[in-house]
Amino acid sequence: MLRYLLLAVLVVAALAGESQYELSGRFTPEGRASVSLFGVASPFLATTLSEDGRFSFKKLEPGAYTVAVFIPGRGEARQTVEVGPGGADSHGRISVTLTLKESDFVVADVLRRQHSIPASQLAVPERAVREYEDAQRDLAKRDVDSAVKRLEHAVEIAPEFSAAWNHLGTIAYQTRKFPRAEECFRAALRADPGAYEPLVNLGGVLVNLHKLDEAWKYNVYAVLTRPNDALANSQLGMTYFEQGQLDLAEKHFVEARRIDGAHFSHPQLFLAEIHLRRGQRHEAAGDLEDFLRHHPDWPQAAKMRQTITDLGR
Repeated sequence: MLRYLLLAVLVVAALAGESQYELSGRFTPEGRASVSLFGVASPFLATTLSEDGRFSFKKLEPGAYTVAVFIPGRGEARQTVEVGPGGADSHGRISVTLTLKESDFVVADVLRRQHSIPASQLAVPERAVREYEDAQRDLAKRDVDSAVKRLEHAVEIAPEFSAAWNHLGTIAYQTRKFPRAEECFRAALRADPGAYEPLVNLGGVLVNLHKLDEAWKYNVYAVLTRPNDALANSQLGMTYFEQGQLDLAEKHFVEARRIDGAHFSHPQLFLAEIHLRRGQRHEAAGDLEDFLRHHPDWPQAAKMRQTITDLGR
């Protein structure tokens, strides 16, 4: 079994190391866009504007990040990028090209947030919005404590502020405070029942808390809402995996890998475990090889390569 290789999957660990890197990227088709970078394993957020499809983020700690590209009129597309020595040149620069298909863009929920904000969110006082915006700037500086204080103040001012609750939940999740994360995501959904981010985030934290029946409901709804979301598919796969429904788990892990092969939920590791349980050693080795292609800096890469060799015997 590969249980030791599944460590830090439900809670993704940051890559070790003190070096900082520069992520230089471009997306096609080129266009004017807002590009945001979200930390996966630790709270971080940075945003820049792109006029020609190119973007850059400097002084990044190693780890997995989500790149979100928002193009007016098209919507938002997200992909995972790993920052670390395996993909960097001698100057610590990492170059990526994101080839975005029309099916990668989410339109409905993004446009809903942009143009049809629920009345409860329109009522959020300006000073709560300022606290939220200042918290985002704190996260860009990795001042997590200050960001949390500002977000908590924002929801004290405006308990109906769904985005602030969701941010608080995300930080709690990343710092492994799962019960608090659950509270915050539920509060975000109560404030805005149509919001997608707290919906899929709640589905994830419920898997971690092993509340599988409830996790199934949220993750199924997330997949139905956004069938091309790698996170939603992977979390539904995790739910089925924990329930012992391996055929259904495999279906959704395969879909998550298709959508985003580098996704931070690591669907390949679960697929390898499923194939091993079935005695499919060759398929399991292929899953692990695919995983290492996307994650060359995985802390247990050497052990994984030995496992691949052993599976070929």
